[in-house]
Amino acid sequence: MTLLLAPMEGLLDFVLRDILTRVGGVDRCVSEFIRITDTLLPERVFGRVVPELLQGSRTAAGVPVRPQLLGSDPVCLAENAGRLAAMGSEGVDLNFGCPARVVNRHRGGAALLEDPELLFKIVAAVRRAVPAHLPVSAKMRLGLHDDTRAEECALALEAGGASELVVHARTKADAYRPPAYWERIADIGQVVKLPLVANGDIWSVQDALRCRSVSGCQSLMLGRGMVADPGLARAIRSVSESSEGHHVADIFTWEQLQPLLQDFWRMVCINMERRQQTGRLKQWLNLLRRVYPQAQVAYMAVRTYHDPADVDRWLLAAHGVSADIASPRLPSSALESLKLP
Repeated sequence: MTLLLAPMEGLLDFVLRDILTRVGGVDRCVSEFIRITDTLLPERVFGRVVPELLQGSRTAAGVPVRPQLLGSDPVCLAENAGRLAAMGSEGVDLNFGCPARVVNRHRGGAALLEDPELLFKIVAAVRRAVPAHLPVSAKMRLGLHDDTRAEECALALEAGGASELVVHARTKADAYRPPAYWERIADIGQVVKLPLVANGDIWSVQDALRCRSVSGCQSLMLGRGMVADPGLARAIRSVSESSEGHHVADIFTWEQLQPLLQDFWRMVCINMERRQQTGRLKQWLNLLRRVYPQAQVAYMAVRTYHDPADVDRWLLAAHGVSADIASPRLPSSALESLKLP
């Protein structure tokens, strides 16, 4: 079984990848998409989105990170994939699943599922540009408006040379509304031979077990479920390794999460613009409320804050975090060590 951490634009960036992979259970991450139009991007752009490239293409916990490219020009995508390979990327992932309207309007993401021939050309071009020992993976949805061409698209990606395919079991039209149609992943598995990874609506250990049963996939990609429950991958792995099918999972407690929340806040304050900082903390706490009642209390405490200094004071009052540690705006060698390259 392989457990992947999903790319999530505007949420699951390098800061949250660093924090979540510390918990354990994740085998590999995929970065947020890097939009490719008609330009060979400079290395600094790739390094800004995927700073792990500067540290062996790994998070601080040692988990590999595979950059994801999004675009529709096979030649330009291939050139940029080659540059990523030269930077030491552990592989390249291709996005054929983004449902964002602005992306689809410019022939990116899920919009390409209407053109299986172009899918083939993109993967084939990238595969030729990337050294043979590096994987070229892809992520797709079931389709744009409906799922009638899902198998055709998967076959095109396989024929182009994809080494692995993640299937988000919804169409673009479905967006993120439940349910995810895991049974359609099983249908795709009947026509392709490449490894499949199931994605969509996996919020709990029970969801993961049911998804594996219905989809026929041993491997899963976790997105919002992992953000809401940072211990989810570890819990899934603990169940899968238990004897006689006992569904007793390793629970990651709110108390265990506290130091990670504090480190997340420090890293956000170091690496992001001031106007973004409180919003990022509230965004994560909002999802954590699904699993932890204590997160509801924390969210309600900080939801009106716009000044990062107010969050610092709340951390000091609620958790006893000393001011020089809570606030990265004060000199601290400990805080500087948290900054990624």
